[in-house]
Amino acid sequence: MLLKQDFYFNSLGANRPLHIRVPDHGDGLFPVMYFFDGHNLFRDEDATYGKSWGLDSYMSTWDKQLIIVGVECAHEGNRRLSEYLPYGRDSGWLKGIEPLGEATMQGIVYELKPYIDSEFPVMPFRECTAIGGSSMGGLMSAYALVRYNQYFSKAACVSPSIGSVNGMLWHDMNNTYMDPDTRAFFSWGTQEGYGGIKDPDAEDKSSWLYRTIRGTANKVEAAGGRARMYCQVGGRHCEADWEKQLGLFMPFLWQDA
Repeated sequence: MLLKQDFYFNSLGANRPLHIRVPDHGDGLFPVMYFFDGHNLFRDEDATYGKSWGLDSYMSTWDKQLIIVGVECAHEGNRRLSEYLPYGRDSGWLKGIEPLGEATMQGIVYELKPYIDSEFPVMPFRECTAIGGSSMGGLMSAYALVRYNQYFSKAACVSPSIGSVNGMLWHDMNNTYMDPDTRAFFSWGTQEGYGGIKDPDAEDKSSWLYRTIRGTANKVEAAGGRARMYCQVGGRHCEADWEKQLGLFMPFLWQDA
């Protein structure tokens, strides 16, 4: 069952539509996974570019039953970039964008999660709670796993825009406790790259994309957690190619969980 409803975030002073999938069968309580850019998850007609991740179809055939909570992004100007940016930048393509990523996470953790825990049949425990997203949403998923590790035990960081702030993210990873029961999936495609420059050699260990993802995964593993890296040969920065990764990151995150 797919639901769509509005939710007001006090932390942002704004309403954001929720796209929620509740299993049609199964009794009792379910694990829950939060996603950024929730409008791109289920229905093509809701997706920004007319193509969704096809997550509804995937979940209808997968044997693991979860409640999926997708939070729609802001669509005005640079507001999405701002709300999905956890660190300020004084150079590069994010220069001057107000970093509201922390406010976004406070809204998800302290406002949205309590609402979902009380209104839906979810298992509220850390071990049963995950977060995911792509691009800037992938960066936010990595940030959430680090800064809010006491709430999220798993993260799908699909084509994450980590490279723009990797120094600050890695600093947080070096100085924040992460539970060894942590799993993280990191991916990138050979047809996407930094600053719009495609990197057909992205599989190579000397490439910028590889080193960014490898460095982040190393820090998860150094904390005792599990990380999986995936390079999608021919992969582009788009929902159609991210859909192809569902069968990789969902089992990895949730197997034996």
